[in-house]
Amino acid sequence: MPDAIGRVILVAVADNSVRNLFEPVDLRSISTRNRIVMSPMTRGFCPDGAPGPDVVHYYGRRARGGVGLIVTEGIGIDHPAAVGSAGLGEKDIPELHGDRALEGWQQVVDAVHSAGAKIFPQLWHQGPMREGGGPHPDAPSSRPSGLWGPPGRKALVPRKYIERMLPPTRPMTESEIQDVISAYARSAANAKAVGFDGVAIHAAHGYLIDSFLWSETNTRTDRYGGDIEGRTRFAVEVVAAVREALGPELPITFRLSQWKQQDVNAHIARTPEELQQIIAPLAEAGVDVFDTSTRRFDGPAFDGSELTLAGWIKALVPTMTMSVGGIGLETEMYASLAAEGSAATNNLPQVAEKVRSGEFDLVGVGRALLADPDWVRKAESGEPFLPFRRDALTELH
Repeated sequence: MPDAIGRVILVAVADNSVRNLFEPVDLRSISTRNRIVMSPMTRGFCPDGAPGPDVVHYYGRRARGGVGLIVTEGIGIDHPAAVGSAGLGEKDIPELHGDRALEGWQQVVDAVHSAGAKIFPQLWHQGPMREGGGPHPDAPSSRPSGLWGPPGRKALVPRKYIERMLPPTRPMTESEIQDVISAYARSAANAKAVGFDGVAIHAAHGYLIDSFLWSETNTRTDRYGGDIEGRTRFAVEVVAAVREALGPELPITFRLSQWKQQDVNAHIARTPEELQQIIAPLAEAGVDVFDTSTRRFDGPAFDGSELTLAGWIKALVPTMTMSVGGIGLETEMYASLAAEGSAATNNLPQVAEKVRSGEFDLVGVGRALLADPDWVRKAESGEPFLPFRRDALTELH
């Protein structure tokens, strides 16, 4: 492994230039102790969908390390086709329904709260990305128009998986769409019942909600397709159902992305005007924070402007945003996988400046927290960061 990956980086961040990252943030009825969020990362260590003591320890350890808010890995909603392998191999994907799963999440919530952090579950339906498997292997996967995605694009999944997924399937009926919306609401109610502090909705990376937003996978001509308003309707109705289940007190975050696993160069919005048509009704339906999943936290969203996706959203609607992508590390996610890891780096002053300028409010940290559970505490005190190694993705510690 290259020496650069094995380095630790001493970051002198115990100074005023990044102090704003450690300010509390109010989200509806809750307050996080700082702006740093543990970003959702698929783990797959929940046999039969239920988190055990190792998962409790994993999340509790990051809370003890100083993170303000944890957004869990994707958790399957209460729908038969919510989760399967999705090109991930056979993993034990968690669920947010059933007595064992809810008891396990109750223990996770208690561990995180006892360490002073807040925690949201990320509600997940894999949609077109699901490939059998899961708790209901015979359930047909859900696709808005029966399409996985266009062939021949630069994808982030194995070629053999693409070949298996490309054949079209039956589009979802409107009745099936309503069933999924109800499943989101039930899972949100379960989250509230076990004490989660809010809910995160996964609407990125080519999964179900994203596949409605993307014109390449949504060619419907009914009220859930056609123009941008129609393609956004499913997401809006999911948010509204989750808001009704949570009530007015608990916050909702909504993860969206331009890029897809099916096509890294994809767009759901090619202009700021199109972006506004998507996010404005979502904010009105109840989204408090847009979690913008980008490859780099400082990458521009549109040609001709240096403003990030998070920054554009804040400029277009009165809401909060979160940015993620390469914070604390030299390389973005997929480059680090190809290189078997990434060296740590001190890019927090640049992150803090974007927060100070109002470009985004919350800071999502992923791989750096996998590598180093104490990353937040070290960032505040100026201690060395650990590098990220790829094998952290296959471990739970």
